[in-house]
Amino acid sequence: MALPCTLTRYLLLMAQEHLEFRSPEIKSLVSLFGGQFTSSQETYGKSPFWILSIPSEEIARNLMKRTVCAKSIFELWGHGKSREELHTSLKKYPVEKMVPYLQANSTYKIQIHTFNKTLTQEEKVNRIDALEFLPFEGKVDLKKPQHIFFILEDYGLDPNRIPERPHNIYFGRWIADGQRELIESYSVKKRHYIGNTSMDAGLSFIMANHGKVKENDIVFDPFVGTGGLLIASAHFGAYVCGTDIDYNTVHGLGKASRKNQKWRGPDENIRANLRQYGLEKHYLDVLVADASTPSWRKGTHFDAIITDPPYGIRESTRRTGSQKEIPKGVEKCPESHVPVSLSYHLSDMFFDLLTFAAEMLVLGGRLVYWLPVYTPEYTDEMVPWHPCLQLISNCEQKLSSHTSRRLITMEKVKQFENRDQYSHLLSDQTLPYHGHNSFREKYFSGVTKRIAKEEKSNQE
Repeated sequence: MALPCTLTRYLLLMAQEHLEFRSPEIKSLVSLFGGQFTSSQETYGKSPFWILSIPSEEIARNLMKRTVCAKSIFELWGHGKSREELHTSLKKYPVEKMVPYLQANSTYKIQIHTFNKTLTQEEKVNRIDALEFLPFEGKVDLKKPQHIFFILEDYGLDPNRIPERPHNIYFGRWIADGQRELIESYSVKKRHYIGNTSMDAGLSFIMANHGKVKENDIVFDPFVGTGGLLIASAHFGAYVCGTDIDYNTVHGLGKASRKNQKWRGPDENIRANLRQYGLEKHYLDVLVADASTPSWRKGTHFDAIITDPPYGIRESTRRTGSQKEIPKGVEKCPESHVPVSLSYHLSDMFFDLLTFAAEMLVLGGRLVYWLPVYTPEYTDEMVPWHPCLQLISNCEQKLSSHTSRRLITMEKVKQFENRDQYSHLLSDQTLPYHGHNSFREKYFSGVTKRIAKEEKSNQE
Protein backbone atom coordinates (compact mmCIF):
# COMPACT_ATOMS: atom_id res chain seq x y z
CA MET A 1 0.00 0.00 0.00
CA ALA A 2 1.35 3.45 -0.91
CA LEU A 3 2.08 5.77 1.98
CA PRO A 4 0.07 9.00 2.30
CA CYS A 5 1.97 11.91 0.78
CA THR A 6 1.78 13.79 4.09
CA LEU A 7 4.15 11.35 5.80
CA THR A 8 7.83 12.28 6.14
CA ARG A 9 10.62 9.76 6.53
CA TYR A 10 12.66 9.96 9.73
CA LEU A 11 15.67 8.01 10.90
CA LEU A 12 15.75 6.80 14.50
CA LEU A 13 19.07 6.00 16.14
CA MET A 14 18.23 3.40 18.79
CA ALA A 15 20.06 2.41 21.98
CA GLN A 16 21.50 -1.10 21.96
CA GLU A 17 19.88 -2.40 25.16
CA HIS A 18 16.47 -3.90 26.02
CA LEU A 19 16.13 -4.72 22.32
CA GLU A 20 12.71 -6.38 22.55
CA PHE A 21 11.26 -3.37 24.37
CA ARG A 22 12.17 -0.82 21.71
CA SER A 23 9.49 -1.42 19.09
CA PRO A 24 6.54 -1.50 21.54
CA GLU A 25 7.80 1.72 23.15
CA ILE A 26 8.08 3.59 19.84
CA LYS A 27 4.71 2.27 18.61
CA SER A 28 2.99 3.28 21.86
CA LEU A 29 4.47 6.79 21.83
CA VAL A 30 3.74 7.47 18.16
CA SER A 31 0.15 6.38 18.82
CA LEU A 32 -0.02 8.51 21.97
CA PHE A 33 0.86 11.65 20.00
CA GLY A 34 -1.62 11.04 17.21
CA GLY A 35 0.49 9.24 14.65
CA GLN A 36 0.49 5.72 13.28
CA PHE A 37 3.59 3.56 13.37
CA THR A 38 4.62 3.04 9.73
CA SER A 39 8.04 1.50 9.19
CA SER A 40 9.99 0.94 6.01
CA GLN A 41 10.98 -2.52 7.21
CA GLU A 42 8.93 -5.40 8.57
CA THR A 43 11.37 -6.02 11.43
CA TYR A 44 14.45 -4.22 12.61
CA GLY A 45 16.02 -7.00 14.64
CA LYS A 46 19.03 -5.69 16.51
CA SER A 47 19.85 -2.82 14.14
CA PRO A 48 20.23 0.63 15.75
CA PHE A 49 18.92 2.36 12.59
CA TRP A 50 15.18 2.50 12.01
CA ILE A 51 13.40 4.34 9.20
CA LEU A 52 9.92 5.56 10.21
CA SER A 53 7.25 7.51 8.38
CA ILE A 54 5.70 10.08 10.75
CA PRO A 55 3.00 12.69 9.92
CA SER A 56 4.80 15.71 11.37
CA GLU A 57 7.97 17.01 12.96
CA GLU A 58 5.92 17.91 16.04
CA ILE A 59 5.11 14.23 16.60
CA ALA A 60 8.78 13.38 16.07
CA ARG A 61 9.82 15.93 18.71
CA ASN A 62 7.14 14.74 21.16
CA LEU A 63 8.32 11.18 20.66
CA MET A 64 11.86 12.15 21.65
CA LYS A 65 10.61 13.97 24.77
CA ARG A 66 9.49 10.57 26.07
CA THR A 67 11.57 7.71 24.67
CA VAL A 68 14.44 6.15 26.61
CA CYS A 69 15.03 3.48 23.94
CA ALA A 70 16.00 5.94 21.18
CA LYS A 71 19.03 8.22 21.20
CA SER A 72 18.20 10.66 18.38
CA ILE A 73 15.86 11.29 15.46
CA PHE A 74 16.70 12.82 12.06
CA GLU A 75 14.67 14.00 9.10
CA LEU A 76 15.98 11.57 6.50
CA TRP A 77 17.18 13.28 3.31
CA GLY A 78 19.05 10.39 1.73
CA HIS A 79 19.90 6.71 2.16
CA GLY A 80 22.01 4.21 0.23
CA LYS A 81 24.09 1.04 0.42
CA SER A 82 27.13 2.98 -0.79
CA ARG A 83 28.28 6.60 -0.98
CA GLU A 84 27.30 6.69 -4.64
CA GLU A 85 23.76 5.51 -3.81
CA LEU A 86 23.55 8.02 -0.96
CA HIS A 87 24.53 10.90 -3.25
CA THR A 88 22.00 9.77 -5.88
CA SER A 89 19.31 9.61 -3.21
CA LEU A 90 20.18 13.13 -1.94
CA LYS A 91 19.98 14.57 -5.46
CA LYS A 92 16.43 13.22 -5.72
CA TYR A 93 15.33 14.75 -2.42
CA PRO A 94 13.00 17.76 -3.05
CA VAL A 95 15.03 20.98 -3.03
CA GLU A 96 12.10 22.92 -1.55
CA LYS A 97 12.36 20.76 1.59
CA MET A 98 16.09 21.52 1.91
CA VAL A 99 16.07 25.27 1.25
CA PRO A 100 14.64 26.46 4.63
CA TYR A 101 17.70 24.99 6.38
CA LEU A 102 20.40 26.01 3.87
CA GLN A 103 19.81 29.75 3.52
CA ALA A 104 22.61 32.30 3.50
CA ASN A 105 21.57 33.87 6.84
CA SER A 106 21.73 30.53 8.68
CA THR A 107 24.55 28.56 10.33
CA TYR A 108 25.14 24.83 10.24
CA LYS A 109 27.54 21.97 10.83
CA ILE A 110 27.84 18.40 9.60
CA GLN A 111 28.71 15.56 11.98
CA ILE A 112 29.49 11.90 11.37
CA HIS A 113 28.23 8.98 13.45
CA THR A 114 29.50 5.46 12.76
CA PHE A 115 28.21 2.27 14.32
CA ASN A 116 30.74 -0.53 14.95
CA LYS A 117 33.68 1.32 13.40
CA THR A 118 35.89 4.33 14.15
CA LEU A 119 36.95 6.67 11.35
CA THR A 120 40.04 8.84 11.21
CA GLN A 121 39.63 12.61 11.06
CA GLU A 122 40.81 12.57 7.46
CA GLU A 123 38.13 10.04 6.50
CA LYS A 124 35.47 12.18 8.17
CA VAL A 125 36.59 15.30 6.31
CA ASN A 126 36.56 13.44 2.98
CA ARG A 127 32.98 12.28 3.56
CA ILE A 128 31.84 15.82 4.40
CA ASP A 129 33.67 17.35 1.42
CA ALA A 130 31.94 14.86 -0.88
CA LEU A 131 28.62 16.58 -0.10
CA GLU A 132 29.63 19.84 -1.75
CA PHE A 133 26.92 19.32 -4.39
CA LEU A 134 24.26 20.11 -1.76
CA PRO A 135 23.06 23.76 -1.98
CA PHE A 136 24.49 24.95 1.37
CA GLU A 137 24.60 28.76 1.43
CA GLY A 138 24.92 29.39 5.17
CA LYS A 139 28.06 29.65 7.29
CA VAL A 140 29.68 26.79 9.15
CA ASP A 141 29.46 27.16 12.94
CA LEU A 142 30.89 24.25 14.93
CA LYS A 143 29.87 25.59 18.37
CA LYS A 144 26.27 26.85 18.17
CA PRO A 145 24.87 26.14 14.70
CA GLN A 146 21.20 26.69 13.92
CA HIS A 147 21.02 23.44 11.98
CA ILE A 148 22.93 20.19 12.47
CA PHE A 149 23.24 17.53 9.77
CA PHE A 150 24.49 13.98 10.21
CA ILE A 151 26.12 11.35 8.07
CA LEU A 152 25.40 7.98 9.76
CA GLU A 153 27.18 4.80 8.68
CA ASP A 154 26.19 1.29 9.69
CA TYR A 155 28.96 -1.34 9.76
CA GLY A 156 26.82 -4.19 11.10
CA LEU A 157 26.59 -5.85 14.49
CA ASP A 158 29.67 -8.10 14.56
CA PRO A 159 32.69 -6.34 16.14
CA ASN A 160 34.90 -9.23 15.08
CA ARG A 161 34.02 -8.88 11.39
CA ILE A 162 33.92 -5.19 10.58
CA PRO A 163 33.43 -4.72 6.83
CA GLU A 164 35.58 -2.38 4.79
CA ARG A 165 32.49 -0.55 3.53
CA PRO A 166 29.30 0.21 5.46
CA HIS A 167 26.10 -1.79 4.95
CA ASN A 168 24.02 1.39 4.92
CA ILE A 169 24.71 5.14 4.87
CA TYR A 170 22.19 7.80 5.90
CA PHE A 171 22.11 11.59 5.73
CA GLY A 172 19.61 13.70 7.62
CA ARG A 173 18.81 16.81 9.58
CA TRP A 174 19.01 16.35 13.34
CA ILE A 175 15.65 16.97 15.03
CA ALA A 176 16.02 16.02 18.71
CA ASP A 177 17.63 13.64 21.21
CA GLY A 178 15.79 11.13 23.38
CA GLN A 179 15.63 10.96 27.18
CA ARG A 180 18.53 8.62 27.86
CA GLU A 181 19.81 10.93 30.61
CA LEU A 182 16.78 9.97 32.74
CA ILE A 183 18.34 6.55 33.34
CA GLU A 184 21.21 8.21 35.20
CA SER A 185 19.39 11.11 36.85
CA TYR A 186 16.71 8.76 38.27
CA SER A 187 19.15 5.96 39.11
CA VAL A 188 18.08 3.79 42.04
CA LYS A 189 21.59 4.25 43.47
CA LYS A 190 20.79 7.92 44.08
CA ARG A 191 17.23 7.39 45.30
CA HIS A 192 16.24 8.28 48.83
CA TYR A 193 14.06 5.24 49.54
CA ILE A 194 14.69 1.83 47.96
CA GLY A 195 13.98 -1.83 48.66
CA ASN A 196 15.25 -5.23 47.57
CA THR A 197 13.09 -5.17 44.44
CA SER A 198 13.11 -1.48 43.46
CA MET A 199 12.69 -1.30 39.68
CA ASP A 200 15.58 -0.15 37.48
CA ALA A 201 14.98 3.45 36.36
CA GLY A 202 15.28 2.73 32.64
CA LEU A 203 12.74 -0.11 32.78
CA SER A 204 10.38 2.05 34.87
CA PHE A 205 10.28 4.68 32.12
CA ILE A 206 9.86 2.00 29.45
CA MET A 207 6.87 0.61 31.36
CA ALA A 208 5.29 4.08 31.63
CA ASN A 209 5.77 4.55 27.88
CA HIS A 210 4.29 1.13 27.08
CA GLY A 211 1.34 2.19 29.23
CA LYS A 212 0.95 5.44 27.22
CA VAL A 213 0.99 7.44 30.46
CA LYS A 214 0.33 11.11 29.82
CA GLU A 215 -0.20 14.36 31.71
CA ASN A 216 -3.12 14.35 34.20
CA ASP A 217 -3.64 10.58 33.96
CA ILE A 218 -4.33 8.63 37.15
CA VAL A 219 -1.90 5.72 37.39
CA PHE A 220 -2.23 2.91 39.94
CA ASP A 221 0.22 0.25 41.18
CA PRO A 222 -1.44 -2.52 43.26
CA PHE A 223 1.96 -3.94 44.34
CA VAL A 224 3.60 -0.58 44.92
CA GLY A 225 6.57 -1.61 47.09
CA THR A 226 8.93 1.37 47.34
CA GLY A 227 7.12 3.22 44.55
CA GLY A 228 9.71 3.15 41.78
CA LEU A 229 7.07 2.76 39.07
CA LEU A 230 5.10 5.71 40.43
CA ILE A 231 8.10 7.98 39.95
CA ALA A 232 8.34 7.33 36.21
CA SER A 233 4.63 8.00 35.67
CA ALA A 234 4.75 11.15 37.82
CA HIS A 235 7.69 12.43 35.76
CA PHE A 236 5.42 12.34 32.71
CA GLY A 237 2.77 14.37 34.53
CA ALA A 238 0.44 11.64 35.83
CA TYR A 239 -1.11 11.56 39.30
CA VAL A 240 -0.02 8.38 41.05
CA CYS A 241 -1.29 6.09 43.79
CA GLY A 242 -0.85 2.52 44.93
CA THR A 243 -1.39 -0.20 47.49
CA ASP A 244 0.75 -2.85 49.15
CA ILE A 245 0.03 -5.50 51.73
CA ASP A 246 3.29 -4.82 53.61
CA TYR A 247 2.69 -2.17 56.30
CA ASN A 248 6.41 -1.61 56.91
CA THR A 249 7.18 -1.02 53.23
CA VAL A 250 4.32 1.44 52.77
CA HIS A 251 5.37 3.40 55.85
CA GLY A 252 9.14 3.07 55.35
CA LEU A 253 9.75 1.11 58.56
CA GLY A 254 12.09 -1.74 59.44
CA LYS A 255 15.50 -2.81 58.14
CA ALA A 256 17.17 -0.84 55.38
CA SER A 257 18.13 -2.35 52.02
CA ARG A 258 21.25 -0.23 51.64
CA LYS A 259 24.68 -1.53 52.50
CA ASN A 260 26.08 -0.27 55.83
CA GLN A 261 22.65 1.01 56.94
CA LYS A 262 20.83 -1.01 59.60
CA TRP A 263 17.45 0.70 59.85
CA ARG A 264 15.45 2.98 57.61
CA GLY A 265 15.39 6.64 58.54
CA PRO A 266 12.21 8.46 59.62
CA ASP A 267 11.91 10.23 56.24
CA GLU A 268 12.43 7.18 54.02
CA ASN A 269 9.13 6.66 52.23
CA ILE A 270 7.46 6.87 48.82
CA ARG A 271 6.40 10.49 49.25
CA ALA A 272 10.02 11.43 50.00
CA ASN A 273 11.12 9.81 46.72
CA LEU A 274 8.68 11.93 44.74
CA ARG A 275 9.74 15.00 46.71
CA GLN A 276 13.38 14.25 45.81
CA TYR A 277 12.55 14.71 42.12
CA GLY A 278 10.17 17.63 42.57
CA LEU A 279 7.15 15.42 41.84
CA GLU A 280 5.34 15.49 45.19
CA LYS A 281 2.38 17.39 43.72
CA HIS A 282 1.61 14.30 41.60
CA TYR A 283 1.41 12.01 44.65
CA LEU A 284 -2.15 11.05 45.61
CA ASP A 285 -1.57 8.40 48.28
CA VAL A 286 -0.46 4.86 49.02
CA LEU A 287 -2.60 2.51 51.11
CA VAL A 288 -1.96 -0.68 53.04
CA ALA A 289 -4.33 -3.02 51.22
CA ASP A 290 -4.61 -6.47 49.67
CA ALA A 291 -4.59 -6.77 45.87
CA SER A 292 -6.61 -9.99 46.08
CA THR A 293 -9.61 -8.21 47.64
CA PRO A 294 -9.79 -4.71 46.09
CA SER A 295 -11.88 -2.30 48.12
CA TRP A 296 -12.31 0.49 45.57
CA ARG A 297 -15.69 2.12 45.24
CA LYS A 298 -17.61 1.11 42.12
CA GLY A 299 -17.09 3.66 39.38
CA THR A 300 -13.44 4.32 40.23
CA HIS A 301 -11.32 4.21 37.10
CA PHE A 302 -7.61 4.41 36.35
CA ASP A 303 -5.98 5.49 33.09
CA ALA A 304 -3.18 2.96 33.52
CA ILE A 305 -2.21 0.16 35.90
CA ILE A 306 1.55 -0.37 35.93
CA THR A 307 2.97 -2.90 38.34
CA ASP A 308 5.58 -5.53 39.18
CA PRO A 309 3.91 -8.33 41.20
CA PRO A 310 6.08 -10.33 43.64
CA TYR A 311 7.38 -13.65 42.30
CA GLY A 312 8.16 -15.31 45.64
CA ILE A 313 11.94 -14.99 45.21
CA ARG A 314 13.10 -11.87 47.06
CA GLU A 315 9.61 -10.87 48.19
CA SER A 316 6.94 -13.34 49.33
CA THR A 317 3.52 -13.60 47.71
CA ARG A 318 0.92 -12.97 50.43
CA ARG A 319 -2.72 -12.11 50.76
CA THR A 320 -5.18 -11.50 53.57
CA GLY A 321 -7.41 -14.36 54.60
CA SER A 322 -10.26 -15.23 56.93
CA GLN A 323 -10.70 -17.38 60.00
CA LYS A 324 -12.14 -20.15 57.78
CA GLU A 325 -9.00 -20.30 55.63
CA ILE A 326 -6.58 -20.94 58.49
CA PRO A 327 -5.22 -24.50 58.04
CA LYS A 328 -6.25 -27.22 60.47
CA GLY A 329 -3.95 -27.58 63.45
CA VAL A 330 -3.00 -23.89 63.43
CA GLU A 331 -4.23 -21.84 66.35
CA LYS A 332 -7.11 -19.53 65.46
CA CYS A 333 -6.50 -15.80 65.52
CA PRO A 334 -8.52 -13.42 67.68
CA GLU A 335 -11.80 -12.39 66.05
CA SER A 336 -10.50 -8.85 65.56
CA HIS A 337 -7.39 -10.01 63.68
CA VAL A 338 -7.19 -10.53 59.91
CA PRO A 339 -4.41 -12.99 58.91
CA VAL A 340 -2.04 -11.56 56.30
CA SER A 341 0.39 -14.40 55.78
CA LEU A 342 -1.69 -16.83 53.75
CA SER A 343 -0.20 -18.18 50.52
CA TYR A 344 -1.17 -16.32 47.35
CA HIS A 345 -0.74 -18.59 44.34
CA LEU A 346 0.83 -16.83 41.38
CA SER A 347 -1.94 -18.15 39.12
CA ASP A 348 -4.53 -16.56 41.43
CA MET A 349 -2.52 -13.33 41.60
CA PHE A 350 -2.49 -12.84 37.83
CA PHE A 351 -6.14 -13.88 37.55
CA ASP A 352 -7.06 -11.21 40.13
CA LEU A 353 -4.81 -8.61 38.48
CA LEU A 354 -6.39 -9.01 35.04
CA THR A 355 -9.92 -9.06 36.46
CA PHE A 356 -9.18 -5.89 38.44
CA ALA A 357 -7.72 -4.18 35.37
CA ALA A 358 -10.69 -5.18 33.21
CA GLU A 359 -13.05 -3.64 35.75
CA MET A 360 -11.12 -0.56 36.88
CA LEU A 361 -9.37 0.70 33.74
CA VAL A 362 -10.97 3.30 31.50
CA LEU A 363 -11.78 2.05 28.01
CA GLY A 364 -8.49 2.28 26.11
CA GLY A 365 -6.49 2.25 29.36
CA ARG A 366 -3.49 -0.05 29.62
CA LEU A 367 -2.24 -2.69 32.04
CA VAL A 368 1.54 -3.17 32.09
CA TYR A 369 3.00 -5.89 34.33
CA TRP A 370 5.85 -8.39 34.66
CA LEU A 371 5.22 -12.12 34.26
CA PRO A 372 7.97 -14.46 35.57
CA VAL A 373 8.53 -17.59 33.47
CA TYR A 374 10.54 -20.78 33.60
CA THR A 375 12.12 -20.58 30.15
CA PRO A 376 12.25 -24.32 29.20
CA GLU A 377 8.47 -24.61 29.69
CA TYR A 378 7.33 -21.22 28.34
CA THR A 379 4.93 -20.81 25.43
CA ASP A 380 2.98 -17.70 24.38
CA GLU A 381 -0.26 -19.53 25.25
CA MET A 382 0.76 -19.33 28.93
CA VAL A 383 0.25 -15.56 29.07
CA PRO A 384 -2.93 -14.80 31.09
CA TRP A 385 -5.83 -13.36 29.10
CA HIS A 386 -9.19 -11.68 29.66
CA PRO A 387 -12.01 -11.03 27.17
CA CYS A 388 -12.00 -7.31 28.03
CA LEU A 389 -8.24 -6.93 27.46
CA GLN A 390 -6.24 -7.11 24.24
CA LEU A 391 -2.58 -8.13 24.25
CA ILE A 392 -0.44 -5.30 22.83
CA SER A 393 3.10 -6.55 23.41
CA ASN A 394 5.09 -9.29 25.13
CA CYS A 395 8.81 -8.57 25.72
CA GLU A 396 11.37 -10.83 27.37
CA GLN A 397 14.10 -9.90 29.82
CA LYS A 398 16.49 -12.73 30.69
CA LEU A 399 17.07 -13.31 34.41
CA SER A 400 19.21 -16.45 34.21
CA SER A 401 19.90 -19.37 31.90
CA HIS A 402 16.56 -20.95 32.81
CA THR A 403 14.33 -18.07 33.92
CA SER A 404 13.16 -14.75 32.54
CA ARG A 405 10.39 -12.26 33.04
CA ARG A 406 8.13 -10.92 30.34
CA LEU A 407 6.77 -7.40 30.21
CA ILE A 408 3.11 -7.80 29.25
CA THR A 409 1.14 -4.82 27.94
CA MET A 410 -2.65 -5.10 27.52
CA GLU A 411 -5.30 -2.57 26.54
CA LYS A 412 -8.93 -2.49 27.66
CA VAL A 413 -11.10 -2.85 24.56
CA LYS A 414 -14.43 -3.88 26.06
CA GLN A 415 -16.53 -2.66 28.98
CA PHE A 416 -16.54 -4.88 32.06
CA GLU A 417 -19.98 -6.27 32.88
CA ASN A 418 -20.08 -8.81 35.70
CA ARG A 419 -17.24 -10.21 37.82
CA ASP A 420 -18.96 -13.57 38.38
CA GLN A 421 -19.56 -13.97 34.65
CA TYR A 422 -15.87 -13.57 33.85
CA SER A 423 -14.77 -15.73 36.78
CA HIS A 424 -16.83 -18.60 35.36
CA LEU A 425 -15.56 -17.94 31.83
CA LEU A 426 -11.92 -17.91 32.89
CA SER A 427 -12.04 -20.74 35.42
CA ASP A 428 -10.40 -23.20 33.01
CA GLN A 429 -7.99 -20.82 31.31
CA THR A 430 -4.34 -21.84 31.04
CA LEU A 431 -2.12 -19.98 33.47
CA PRO A 432 1.61 -20.50 33.91
CA TYR A 433 1.47 -21.37 37.60
CA HIS A 434 -1.02 -23.67 39.26
CA GLY A 435 0.68 -24.09 42.62
CA HIS A 436 2.15 -21.75 45.20
CA ASN A 437 5.90 -21.13 44.77
CA SER A 438 6.19 -23.31 41.65
CA PHE A 439 8.24 -20.58 39.98
CA ARG A 440 10.32 -20.20 43.15
CA GLU A 441 11.04 -23.93 43.24
CA LYS A 442 12.06 -24.01 39.59
CA TYR A 443 14.15 -20.87 40.02
CA PHE A 444 16.14 -22.31 42.92
CA SER A 445 16.36 -25.77 41.36
CA GLY A 446 18.31 -24.17 38.54
CA VAL A 447 20.53 -22.32 41.01
CA THR A 448 21.20 -25.56 42.92
CA LYS A 449 22.08 -27.44 39.72
CA ARG A 450 24.42 -24.66 38.62
CA ILE A 451 26.23 -24.60 41.98
CA ALA A 452 26.60 -28.40 41.92
CA LYS A 453 27.98 -28.25 38.37
CA GLU A 454 30.51 -25.57 39.35
CA GLU A 455 31.60 -27.56 42.42
CA LYS A 456 32.07 -30.69 40.31
CA SER A 457 34.08 -28.73 37.76
CA ASN A 458 36.32 -27.31 40.50
CA GLN A 459 36.93 -30.77 41.94
CA GLU A 460 37.97 -32.09 38.54
